[in-house]
Amino acid sequence: MNSRPVSITVIAWILIAINAISLVSTLFLINSPAAQELMAKNPMPLSVQYAMIFAGLFVAVVCGIFMLKGANWARLLYVGWNVVAFAVNFITSPGKLLMVPGTIILAVIVFFLFRPNANAFFVRQPDRDVIA
Repeated sequence: MNSRPVSITVIAWILIAINAISLVSTLFLINSPAAQELMAKNPMPLSVQYAMIFAGLFVAVVCGIFMLKGANWARLLYVGWNVVAFAVNFITSPGKLLMVPGTIILAVIVFFLFRPNANAFFVRQPDRDVIA
């Protein structure tokens, strides 16, 4: 069994912590007038925006947990979800320049998720494939 690279541990715990905190804070901030005004500028219906926000936060937390366990599907789901979310946001968002920092952070995360030592860690291992 390959030991978990420090980069994967750091990324996974950051995903879990930041997105869990964001999930709770979003529940309180989502009904603020400023958030409502900003979301109204997006051509997507509010219900779709809410669904994407909460699903994205949930996906990130789950992926972080399973990345710690070496589940390859977790890193693939995380990257895939974020690429799709980026594409949707790029098409619909009125503030495209605001996407630059998040895009850079995602690129750094993807870089570390697919380094050779990370690839070796995520290789299927029979004792890690069981969801427990």
